[in-house]
Parts: sequence; structure tokens; C-alpha cells
Amino acid sequence: MKKMDGKSKQNIMAIGALLIVVVLVISGVFVYYEFYHKTETRAEESTSQSIDNRVSPLVSQGLNVEILRIRNRGLMDKMLKIGGTNWKNPPSFYWKVIVDGNEDNSLGSIGLGSNGLYHMWDSMGLESKSHFKIKDEQLTSDATIIIYEREKTGFFGRKTTDVERQQITLVYDYRTGHWSGDDTLKDSDGYGHVRGETYDVWFNLYQDCYSHDYIPYWMKVDVYHIDPAVDCSTYDPNHDGIPITWDWKWGYDPFAYDNHSQWDPDCDGLTNLQEYQVAKWFADPFQPDIYIEADGMQKKGLIDVQHVFFKEAQQMLIERFAQHGINVYIDDGWPDGPKNGGGEMVPFVKIILDPPGGQELSYYLHNFADERKGIFRYLLIANQAGWTMPSKFNYYDTIVVGNSLKNDIKLKYAYTKRQMIVTLADGVMHELGHELGLKPEEFKGADISPTTVRYPSMPKDEYNNYLTKYYSIMNYYYIYGGLVGGPQVRKARTLFDYSHGSNGAPYDQNDWEHLYLPGFKIDATVIEQGSDKSFEDQMAVLKSVNITSKDWAYKGNLTQQYNKTNSNLRYFDSIGFDFKVFEYNGPDSNQSGNIRVYARPQVHLSNTAWSFIAQGKVDSSNNIKFYSQQDQINYVLNQISEKREK
Repeated sequence: MKKMDGKSKQNIMAIGALLIVVVLVISGVFVYYEFYHKTETRAEESTSQSIDNRVSPLVSQGLNVEILRIRNRGLMDKMLKIGGTNWKNPPSFYWKVIVDGNEDNSLGSIGLGSNGLYHMWDSMGLESKSHFKIKDEQLTSDATIIIYEREKTGFFGRKTTDVERQQITLVYDYRTGHWSGDDTLKDSDGYGHVRGETYDVWFNLYQDCYSHDYIPYWMKVDVYHIDPAVDCSTYDPNHDGIPITWDWKWGYDPFAYDNHSQWDPDCDGLTNLQEYQVAKWFADPFQPDIYIEADGMQKKGLIDVQHVFFKEAQQMLIERFAQHGINVYIDDGWPDGPKNGGGEMVPFVKIILDPPGGQELSYYLHNFADERKGIFRYLLIANQAGWTMPSKFNYYDTIVVGNSLKNDIKLKYAYTKRQMIVTLADGVMHELGHELGLKPEEFKGADISPTTVRYPSMPKDEYNNYLTKYYSIMNYYYIYGGLVGGPQVRKARTLFDYSHGSNGAPYDQNDWEHLYLPGFKIDATVIEQGSDKSFEDQMAVLKSVNITSKDWAYKGNLTQQYNKTNSNLRYFDSIGFDFKVFEYNGPDSNQSGNIRVYARPQVHLSNTAWSFIAQGKVDSSNNIKFYSQQDQINYVLNQISEKREK
């Protein structure tokens, strides 16, 4: 064998290097195709594949209608009626489900009292299901949910009559597994939830499928091109931490990587990954939600009151926020909650002081589930307290409210059970308002007090104007009115609301237009110290939170384009957004043309951050394109239609 000379070695090395480059280029093209072009070309690929178009070839076709929760919306008004007792009498209701003319109802249910009626304000935790046989290969079904109340009539109420209170009409599509009608994806009250005048109703519709993962056969075969017989409940083809079942339900692309750990399309402070983690508790990535874990404190003795978040107080809070398009969910002992979930009773402590923190840290560490931090707020109903505070760092996610017998009577003039419940609800809503941005550093009327001087250098007339004109539960003047303050304040004992700004600037504001839901995860603008004697002692440490993202550049032209196409997008309560669009300009050529959209609600607080709400691509015509599940479905349907015409 001849010895290889230096030139030959160089040639071989050059050829080897060239082969390596070729392999890398091919790999790069493959990666680019898999993760960036696959979304754009998936519909086109289906032209080379035969379209199945069957609905349910593997199992008999059936439709399941789950009634997950029914909540009557009338309790808050009854609680606020002075001298009223109707709050003690919950409605008697039942439901009917009608699918394609076939009916099922709840009257035969077990464990719900006489005649199978629901005697309660809220059926949370009492889920039920109706199952209907459907003709094989039927494309759609009409489904109706009707809520009836049974009312007493006649002499001494010896007779009853059933009154229809609410009806929900839906059309279920067996190909896609989605429904339309009185409830649709991305509507104003959430998917699988209808907020009616009389009832809040949560429900779910799904068809029988061989793989038991909820995704219909047609979607798997004709749109996703995956095995219809395989259970995809845990299948995560894009490795973004969320399985395909969740992507399918909410309309995301299951095959392209999504930043679900950062996305927050409804700007409520919960990322899509966190929304997925609490999905079984009604989380909706497109509907602003507030989650609260509530614990109580043990009684001191037999004559002590219960230190718990009374159900009636919970319903008051839930209803007031529901009126403004926000869903509030409160775990005070959910049966399937985590270790250290809601409903625990901590040892009795006479008073919890130190509003900047202090002894409440032990409850936060040992009674508030770790996996819920950053998703839930923590609420402790104690004996004597009234604070919202930062348990960790300087973000306010902890609330401690007291309801001692002594203070309820002495400070709040609460002489009856109804009054005690209302004052407890007042305290929780007040402290929650601080977490939502209603703070003294943002508006001087917040926490203004007739008994404690908040601003020593403020002229008396100005101080009194804030005190009397800021008609909000954030104003202590309207919380501790009782027998003090004259007729206006005594009348305000029924006030359970943030201000609507009716008295005008500068001494009043519309609080609802300033609420910022992610506030419990963002550092406050001031640092509170126990030594502070007034609000003038507090020191501002942060004034704004800007977008800083390496390799992503702000694009004004794309921002203008996005503003034009999304001008109708709204936060809760018709609050608008500011938008910014960024385009990738880093070294990775595979990400060329990728864009990120950030949004900030127009609530005008000093520490509002920009939320990452969407990602897409810029096409060759410099137009922004986003993945659309419906576009994929429509493409297949068009192929079917064209095939039939031929």
C-alpha cells in the first residue's frame, strides 16, 4: 500500500469537511421544515393524502353532555339588602339536557335532597353527565341545556310550579369536536361557560372516541394525520410542555413549538402552561381568571365566631367580578385539591400585625401549596388582621383578613350573621383591590381614613374631598361607617363595589378601569416598612417594566399592522390594549421572519408589564400570519367539497 502524501490527505480532509457541511445544511433544512414550515405546509400536504372524512368508524357514535357547575347569581343582592333574610333560602333548581329531541334531566339524581333538586346557590363539586346515542356518521347535533327553578305557589306554598330560568342552545360538530351557538371559543365569558342573567353555567360536550383522549377521529386523521386509535392524552409532539389534547381544545398548533410557559393571551397573569396546570378548575387561556386559595383559623373558644371565608361572602366576591367579565375561583377545600390546598385551619393567633410581612410567612410556607404559588393568591381568614402583603420579595400575593366578634361589633357595627358575612366580604374585596393595583401610590383616595391621617402635609379640604367623594370599598370611610359619619356613610353600609368614578376627577376614579390582574406577580412600586407613619414615608422603587428581549427588535410598521387587524380586542370590562410587535433579528437563520406580539392593558398603572400574547411569522409580502386551526379545518373541508363536485 502506497503511503498517502500530504496533498492527498488535504484532499480527503476537504472532501470530509464538504460532506459535513452538506449534512449540516440538510439537517438545518430538515429542522427548519419540521419546526417552522410544517405549520404552513400541513394543509397543502393533505392534498397528497387521501381524505378519510369518516366521523366515528371505530366506536358507536354518542354524545356526552357534562354539567360541571351551576351558580345562581342572585345571592349578592340579597346579602346587601338590610334586614333581609332571603339569603338563607337558596333556590331549588334542576336542569334538562335535550340532544336531537332526546331528553335527560337531573331529577333522578342521588344525594341532592328531595326529588333530586339542587337546594343551593352553587353546585361546585357536583358534576353530572348525560349520554346520548347518535346516528352513526351524523355530522352535527343540536344540544340544549335548560335550567328550571321549582317555586312554591298556592295557599301556604302547598303547590309548586317549575319556571324556566335559562336556556343554552348549542350545535356540536362531530368532525372537529367543537361547538357553536350561545357559547363559542374565545367569546366574552369563556369556552364551556355561559354567564346568563340568572345563572352561571359551566359545561362540556364531547363524543365517544376509541382512544379516550377527546380528540375526534376526523381531526386526527384528516387534519393532524396521526393514528386515531392511539391515546394522545399525554402526547406532546412539539415538546412545549402541553399535550396535543389541550392544543386541540383551545385552537393551538400541536406540531409547532409554542412558548406556552410565557404566553398570556388574556393578560390575567397566568401563562398558558399555568392555565393548563389548573385546567380541571375551569381555567380558560382566553378568559381573565382570578384564583384564590382560602384557609381559616381555629376558634378561640365556644363563643368565638368561625374564622372562615363564608360561602355567602365567596359568592358576593364571585358575583361582583362576574359583572365585569372576570371569573373568580376560590378553593376553600376542593376535594381534589393538592396537599396544603384550601380549607386548612391554622392554630389560633389573637392578632396578625406587621403589614409588610411578619408571622404570616409561616402560613404562606406551610399552608399554601407550592405548586399554586404564582397561579393562586393566598387568603387567610384570621381573628384580627386586615392586610395584603408580600410574603416573598415585594410582590403582593397574600391577604390576611380578620373577623373577630369584638372587632365586628366595635369597628364594623356588625350585629347579625348577615352583617358579619358582608363585612368579611368587604375586607377581602378591599385587600384584593390592593393586589389588583388600587393602591395609595397610584391614587390617594385608596386607604384614605377618617380616623388615621394618611397624608400629614395634604390640606384638610383636599383630604376631605378624597374622603367623601371617592365612593369605593377601597375608601375606609365607606367600610367603617357604622353609626359614624352621618346618613351618607350609614347608607354606604350596603356598598360592596369599587368606584365607578361617578364623582369625577381628581377625587374619584373608575376603579374598574384600573384593575391589573397580573399585579400579584409583579414587584410593587413602593417598599413598605413597619416604621412608616404615613403614606408619605413610603419610597418608590420602580416606575415601569419594559420589554427587554435579546435578538428581538421592535417593528413599528408591524405594530401598526397588528393594531389595525386587532382593534376590537379587549381586556375585561371593555378595557383596551396597547400593542408592540417584535421581529427576530438574531443569528439563527431558521427563525427569520418570526414575530412576537406583546400587549399591555390600558389601565395606566406605573408597574404594568407587557404580556407576551401571540407569536407568528411575516410572509414574503410583509404580512403577519398566525396559525389558525379553523383555516386547517376549512382547507380539508374545501378538499372534500371539490372532490364531491368532481
